[in-house]
Amino acid sequence: MAVGGKARYGGRPLADWVDGCIAPALARFGFGEADIVSGWADIAGPRVAAFAEPVEIKWPRRRAAATSGEPARAPATLVVRVEGAFALELQHLAPLLVERINAHLGWRCIGKLALRQAPLVGRAAPRRPVPPPQPAALARAGEVASGIADEALRDALVRLGARVIEAR
Repeated sequence: MAVGGKARYGGRPLADWVDGCIAPALARFGFGEADIVSGWADIAGPRVAAFAEPVEIKWPRRRAAATSGEPARAPATLVVRVEGAFALELQHLAPLLVERINAHLGWRCIGKLALRQAPLVGRAAPRRPVPPPQPAALARAGEVASGIADEALRDALVRLGARVIEAR
């Protein structure tokens, strides 16, 4: 690569390689650029990104070029998969989200959102909290670890030992 007539040495950012690899797959779903998918958390914000993800961009058919100076391409619809009751909140946030997406892309690409309620793909199910160890297991582990002088270490070993005793 030459920059200003000089050869550029060193590595390229990983994003340069990843975008090139996933761009053909994203193009099948209407994404001309990988920016919306790869930068979704930055565009939408962490709260929205935790409950929603972009699925595809639906482009309208091209209109004949208008004589009044109107652009021939109308803005697209972004289809967003959203979890459960968050759909109502996202419906209210839609104008703000459309504005943020368009500001990120630099032009009026998206005109509206279409929400599809469904679980997000590839997300781990929430983990159930583990119940505390039984008092008998805690007592037995406490007896075994009673000779340890460091209190913090002893408490940690008692908790660990109680889990091991319960597992047996």
